[in-house]
Amino acid sequence: MSPSTVQIQQETGPGFLLRAIYFIFVGLWLGGVWTTIAWVLVVSIIGLPLGLLMLNRIPQIMTLKPVRRNRYLVQVNGRWVTRTITKDQPAFLLRALYFILIGWWFSALWLLLAWAVSGITLGLGLPLAFWMFDRVPAITTLSTY
Repeated sequence: MSPSTVQIQQETGPGFLLRAIYFIFVGLWLGGVWTTIAWVLVVSIIGLPLGLLMLNRIPQIMTLKPVRRNRYLVQVNGRWVTRTITKDQPAFLLRALYFILIGWWFSALWLLLAWAVSGITLGLGLPLAFWMFDRVPAITTLSTY
């Protein structure tokens, strides 16, 4: 008998309105401070792992976006077991090369553009800005989430 699998519903986090209010009053300035500290750590080489972790957390810091986890209930031998399944990442060497050649400067431009979209449009561009902030880990290191 093959095992059965059922996906568990993902955490939805706060609604769009609360995320937008948080972003305007807290996330924008806190995200700027967070990003600056992360870039200093990344450039220091010694702080690179912590800096990359911080860059990967920008969506949570700026917009309260919940961390995505693919959780499943899998039936094995008549018992239901919870499993967390992560997406396969590109090879480490490819991600490191991408970060050195493109990721560090392109993600800075991406973040500046996201901040500009949210500010210039007087809040009307927040859905686009949130989408851009959510994509920072992929832009920086080719991370799949």
